[in-house]
Amino acid sequence: MNTPFAEALSAVLLVVVLVCAVVRPFRLPEAAVAVPAAVTVIAAGAIPLAHAREEAARLGPVVGFLAAVLVLARLCADEGLFEACGAWMARAAAGRPRRLLAAVFVLASAITAVLSLDATVVLLTPVVFATAARLGARARPHVYACAHLSNTASLLLPVSNLTNLLAFTASGLSFTRFAALMVLPWLVAIGTEYVVFRRYFAADLDAETPAESAAEAPDVPMFALVTVVCTLAGFVVASAFGIEPVWAATAGALVLAARTLTRRRTTVRALLGSLSLPFLAFVLALGIVVRAVVDNGLADALGRLVPDGSSLPALLGAAALAAVLANVINNLPAVLVLVPLAAPAGSGAVLAVLLGVNIGPNLTYAGSLATLLWRRILHAHDTDVVLKDFTRLGLLTVPATLSLSVVALWGSLQLLGG
Repeated sequence: MNTPFAEALSAVLLVVVLVCAVVRPFRLPEAAVAVPAAVTVIAAGAIPLAHAREEAARLGPVVGFLAAVLVLARLCADEGLFEACGAWMARAAAGRPRRLLAAVFVLASAITAVLSLDATVVLLTPVVFATAARLGARARPHVYACAHLSNTASLLLPVSNLTNLLAFTASGLSFTRFAALMVLPWLVAIGTEYVVFRRYFAADLDAETPAESAAEAPDVPMFALVTVVCTLAGFVVASAFGIEPVWAATAGALVLAARTLTRRRTTVRALLGSLSLPFLAFVLALGIVVRAVVDNGLADALGRLVPDGSSLPALLGAAALAAVLANVINNLPAVLVLVPLAAPAGSGAVLAVLLGVNIGPNLTYAGSLATLLWRRILHAHDTDVVLKDFTRLGLLTVPATLSLSVVALWGSLQLLGG
C-alpha cells in the first residue's frame, strides 16, 4: 500500500471509531465499529500483521488487568462496600452540602486510586445521587465531582487508570517509585479541583436542605475491604519481583468471587457480564488502529512537538501537548501515541504526559472514555449534562490543575530523582 493512502485510511478509521464511541449509533457497543476497523487496517496493509500482533501483546496484560479490576469492583459493590460509602458520606455531611462535597472528594479520590476510575464512574456515581437525594441536597456539584475525579484522582498509582498502566510500563519505574513521584501532583490536583468546585457551585452548596435526619452507622463489609487492601499490597510485591499487576488483581478478584458466590450474592453470569468483554475488545482494536496511524506518519509529526528533557518548561510543554491531544483524539489513543515519543527523555517526561492525558480530558465530553460512561449514568438518572456548564467548569479547572500539578511533579523529581 502506498503511504498517502495508508495515512488517509488509518486516520479516517480512527476518527470513525472515536466518533462512534461518543455517539454510539443504534446503541451499538464501541467494539462493533472498532474491531472491523482494526481488521480493515490489517487487511489493507496499513499496518503489518507483525506490528498488530506486537501491539496486541503489549496491550494484553493491560486489558487483562482492566478485566480483573472491573470484576473486583463489581464484587465490592455486591458485598455492600459502596452502600457503606454512601452511609459514611451521609453521616459525614451532617446535612450540609459543603461537607457532602468534601466527603465525595475523599471517597472518589480513594476509590479512583485503588479500584480505578471505572469504579468511581459506574459504582460510586449512583451512590452519590442517592446520598444527595437522601439529604435533600442538589446533586449537581457532587456528581460532577465524580466525573472530574475519575480522571484527576487517577494519577496516584499505576493501577488507577488504563493510561497509567501504559505509562508505567514505559517509565521504567517500580510501583512504589511511581506512587512516590505522583503523590504530590495527585494531592495538588485534587486540592485545586476542590477549591474551584467550592466557588463554582457556591449557589448549589449554599441552598437550604431539609432538617437533618439521623443517619445509620455504616456497616462496613470488612472481608471486601481487607481483600482490596491485600490486593493493593499485592501490586507492590508483584512489582518488586517484576510480575505484572494483572496477577495480583486476578488473585483479589478470585478470592472475593469465591466468597460472594458461596453466599449467593452474585452469579457466574453476573461476573462474566462485569468483565465488559465488548469494551475490552474495543481497547485492543483501538490500540491497533492507533498503531496504524502512528506507523503512517503521526509519530513523525508529533515527534517534532514533544519537548526534550525534564526541565520545568519541557514538562509543562509535554503535559499541555498531551492534554490537547487527549481532547482531540481521546486520552487512550493520546497516551498510546505520546508515551513512546516521551520515553527517551526519561520517566519525568512520561509522567508529565500522564498528567496531561488524565487531567486534560475534564475539558470536553470526548476527552476520556470515563466521561462518556459518566454521561450515560446521568441520563439513566434522568439528569442532563449541560455542555456549556461542563465546558466552563473544565476551563476553570484544567489549566490551573494541570499547571500546578506539573510544578508539583517537577518538585518531586528534584527531591526524589527520576
